[in-house]
Amino acid sequence: MNYYGNAINRLIEELSKLPGVGGKSAQRLAFYIIAMPGERAGALAEAILAAKRDIRYCGQCCNFTDSDSCALCSSARRDADTIMVVEDPRDLAAYERTGEYRGMYHVLHGAISPMNGVGPNELKIKELLARIQRHTPSEVILATNPNVEGEATAMYLGKILKPLDIKVTRIAHGVPVGGDLEFVDQVTLSRALQWRREI
Repeated sequence: MNYYGNAINRLIEELSKLPGVGGKSAQRLAFYIIAMPGERAGALAEAILAAKRDIRYCGQCCNFTDSDSCALCSSARRDADTIMVVEDPRDLAAYERTGEYRGMYHVLHGAISPMNGVGPNELKIKELLARIQRHTPSEVILATNPNVEGEATAMYLGKILKPLDIKVTRIAHGVPVGGDLEFVDQVTLSRALQWRREI
């Protein structure tokens, strides 16, 4: 039923196509946008259009950027001898928030998932290999997610990187800080035991 008119219904419909936005959230967002002053709504629309128009892949790490090289790859303070491979730009941001890692990144933009039709050719693996040929790092850290797709991706990358005589490591997985052991799943407990370290 058309309660609000075609323009509002179209806005709700488009917003509901966004990931994590259901019908009620889309309706709430649509009403919020309509209630905005015209200049703020225009600024939002322009920001969306500018992002679509200007954002591209960094020529080195494949992170999102609006220039040829992202800020991390352009920084002289980063360690170019270490590359951390992540699935998604959000994973890169998560590691950056820790303040612990000072090396470079490579963003795959996904993980191998045959069930979803995603193979190695759909990821930024060729770009990683070309990058390694230009400058061989001392270590490549595989920081894909600890799920079936992430593990498959890490195994695939490990297999193709090992012959290049590069140290290839995998991030450890284990018990979360502040967690109670009785609530941790068996796979996580097993990994925590397997990757234990001396103190």
